[in-house]
Amino acid sequence: MDPKAAPEPRQKTLRGIDAREAGLIAVLLILAAVSWVLTAARMNGMDMGGWTDPGPLDFFLTTWVVMLAAMMFPSVAPMVTAYAKISRRRRETGRYAPRGSTALFVTGYLVSWTAFGLVAYGLYEAVAGLVPGVLAAEPGGRYAAAGVILAAAVYQLTPAKNVCLTKCRTPLDFILHRMRTGYGGALRMGMEHGAWCVGCCWALMVALFVLGVMSVGWMALVGAFIAVEKMLPWKRLANRSVSAALVLIAVGIVLVPGAAAPGMTM
Repeated sequence: MDPKAAPEPRQKTLRGIDAREAGLIAVLLILAAVSWVLTAARMNGMDMGGWTDPGPLDFFLTTWVVMLAAMMFPSVAPMVTAYAKISRRRRETGRYAPRGSTALFVTGYLVSWTAFGLVAYGLYEAVAGLVPGVLAAEPGGRYAAAGVILAAAVYQLTPAKNVCLTKCRTPLDFILHRMRTGYGGALRMGMEHGAWCVGCCWALMVALFVLGVMSVGWMALVGAFIAVEKMLPWKRLANRSVSAALVLIAVGIVLVPGAAAPGMTM
């Protein structure tokens, strides 16, 4: 070995974290915190309990996007930092990875969830228009709400849920097998990850519509469920625990008429 040779720089593994990654995580968490504040202000006085009307489409869309940032940015942070790290490594090795692509990755993620929100909004309005009163708090709405939440609990235990949750919990596997270059590739990758996330969490979001989409309290609880099953190391336990919690909420709504009332607001 040549004693004059410069020592090789110490390589960090992809599991490591540096100041740039910490900064990106901090940005996502700050955006989530700001979104919580904006959501609370926007929803102030609007929560009427279960099946709360989401309001006009333009109001719902802006509120929905802010809600997504508040609820999803903490749990999506590992995927975003993994994408940013791999993009940076590509630039360092002379491969094409334009700066700013991480922002487009996040945008694509929000696009997928916004599309889901539009579908959910359309179905809500269609049901409310075709069967007036079915989504009222009493008497049928309470049992309909419990049924929807029980269905969400059952979905937690299905193979489809397991596949989608696995995709959400393995950032490096997702990115390395679906890497696309350029800004368009970043947007598409974000949309693909968002689609897997929708497949994982759509039932929980439907439960949020049932409990009161304008309730910050229920929104925080559902957001906590999503974070628990995506981020805790014990996937099976976390998934089963969320399912059990949904069953308890459904039973509570049936047995206690005011269980989904505005008491969960913050």
